[in-house]
Amino acid sequence: MPDLSLRKNAPFEVVTLGEMITSPEEMALVNPNAKFPLDPLEWQEKWLNEPDDASFYLTDSAGRDVGFFALRVGVGPEVRHLTYVFVAPEARGGAGAEMAGLVIEAARSLEALTVTLKCETDNLPALRAYEGAGFERLSERGGMATMMVDLG
Repeated sequence: MPDLSLRKNAPFEVVTLGEMITSPEEMALVNPNAKFPLDPLEWQEKWLNEPDDASFYLTDSAGRDVGFFALRVGVGPEVRHLTYVFVAPEARGGAGAEMAGLVIEAARSLEALTVTLKCETDNLPALRAYEGAGFERLSERGGMATMMVDLG
């Protein structure tokens, strides 16, 4: 099982994320509307442009960045929406549960009371990881599951 830790993406930079995403197919999984290769200015202006957006890198036990996710403000500052999740291929295989726990840890550090997310219904490893961390499926539509966990 990977031994991952969080590194807050501050000051903001996505060059590292761009280095991890090595194909248009991987970019489409992270953000189907973003350009490949990753354009840092596009991400700063378009995808993570709200002042309260927070993003994090996942680091392995050797200190290498092996993943990324963002927690955007949801319907209010106490709600965060998980988005732009990426785990490098070399860190996959057991990292999901640990990453889901780190998402909750990061959301708590931002004083969130709830985390929401959308996950493809055919991505069974991710669904299992999120459910294992306490996320509940609220609905399923168009091949996507909407999930939520209450941190209160």
